[in-house]
Amino acid sequence: MMRNGGARQAAAPQAPDRKIHGQPPEKIQRSLFGEILDWMLAPLLLLWPLSIAITYVVAKSIANQPFDRALEDDVLVLAQQVKEVDGKIITQLSNPARDILRADDLDSRYFQVKGNKGELVDGDRDLPQPTDEDKPLPGSVSLRADNLRGVEIRVAYSYIDLNSRAGISRSLDGSRSQPHLALVQVAETLEKRTLLANEIIKGVILPQFIILPVALALVWFALSRGLSPLAELQYRIRARRPDDLSPIDSRQVPEEISPLVRSLNDMLSRLSQTIEIQKRFIADAAHQMKTPLAGMRMQSELALRETDQAEIHRSLLQLSKSSEAATRLVNQLLTLARAENQTPATQPLAPVELAELARSAVQDWIQTSFTYNIDLGFEQPGYPVMIVGNPLMLRELLNNLIDNALHYTPKGQSVTVRIRVIDDEQLAVLEVEDNGPGIPPSERGRVFERFYRILGSNVEGSGLGLSIVREIAQQHDAQIEVVNNTRNQDPKFPGCVFRISFRMNPYSSSHSAYIGDFS
Repeated sequence: MMRNGGARQAAAPQAPDRKIHGQPPEKIQRSLFGEILDWMLAPLLLLWPLSIAITYVVAKSIANQPFDRALEDDVLVLAQQVKEVDGKIITQLSNPARDILRADDLDSRYFQVKGNKGELVDGDRDLPQPTDEDKPLPGSVSLRADNLRGVEIRVAYSYIDLNSRAGISRSLDGSRSQPHLALVQVAETLEKRTLLANEIIKGVILPQFIILPVALALVWFALSRGLSPLAELQYRIRARRPDDLSPIDSRQVPEEISPLVRSLNDMLSRLSQTIEIQKRFIADAAHQMKTPLAGMRMQSELALRETDQAEIHRSLLQLSKSSEAATRLVNQLLTLARAENQTPATQPLAPVELAELARSAVQDWIQTSFTYNIDLGFEQPGYPVMIVGNPLMLRELLNNLIDNALHYTPKGQSVTVRIRVIDDEQLAVLEVEDNGPGIPPSERGRVFERFYRILGSNVEGSGLGLSIVREIAQQHDAQIEVVNNTRNQDPKFPGCVFRISFRMNPYSSSHSAYIGDFS
């Protein structure tokens, strides 16, 4: 029967669907050694051509300097040989001097002297003249790059003031006379410069071809030595026995690897605790299975020896009860194992209407409550109570709480499943209230332990039901507590309340109307 059933919702609000993301693409496993080597060699190999280019520019600059100074000296020497005699500009060059200005081992050389009006005084007529922008002050020497008959040349040139050289600075009327300029140029091709630049580059680059492989070998050796503690750590871990879960000594590894070792030690500690719990669980389960199995064996042997049909029937009845107890124990062990292995990846959480889930679970236990002659009731608010959880596991939690309450509540008493909401704290509260003998405060912390039974309860069971409840509650980040049943005033049966508090689903609506009723 249902008490205070409340109204049933016509259409519960739908929470927003969660996006189902695919698994991330599998990452390609890379070597730490190769990763570091790549990051060290890639910049090196990129900077090497850049260094060659910079070296080439610097080499050309270095090669130009002595040849440019030689050209400047030649221009100054040639300028000393230019004079004006009777209004005519002449050069006083000897044939050997001309040969020096024109001849060279590799480069072709040229010189030119032109007067104030651009007339050729001496030298090569085809040598190009400087532009007005390149025109220096009289007496100073400038350099420029030019082209002669399709060949690149380097030109040193200067303008000389013949009036100043002759001591004529003013005209007859006393004013400053106009300068009488002559252009002097000396040029040469760039073969010697290029050859010297190439020699400098060879002197710098060739050693790099020897140094670079040596540097690569040193980098390889340094990385191998630097990563050797990882290889040593790997060897130490592989050399361990399979059952050795003792912490790894972090003092024998570099400081950078210590966080990894501490994380491994933490994992080993958790793994050791898990294995110990599993061992204890298996030992307890084996111990608990002995009783029903021994009873089944004894009853079967008695049935085989008996000839009286009534005794055989009695033995078979006991055999049936023992097999039922063994089946229940196995099922609860499987349920507990499944609950412990639940993760969001294997069983994703989803919005759950807690009141509807509890109503359905209570309906499944109505017939059993009739068998026990216990009044099973259900109370709920008049609106949906949405939480986020795993419906199957929550249903298992409810089943174990109701089963526990029905087993410990005497005939003629009542059990109530209640759903309520604490709005101020945004909590959905599930309560299973019974009118049984209650649980002493000293025992309330231990009733959730595996196979723990309160002495003197005289109630059949495996002692796993409340362990399953605690495991499922922890996976849903819910708080579980056992309190007194303040509504029951019978001192003989004070009763207790198992209370589990869930966080409300923020997308839920707490004021949607319910319609309908239980029957």
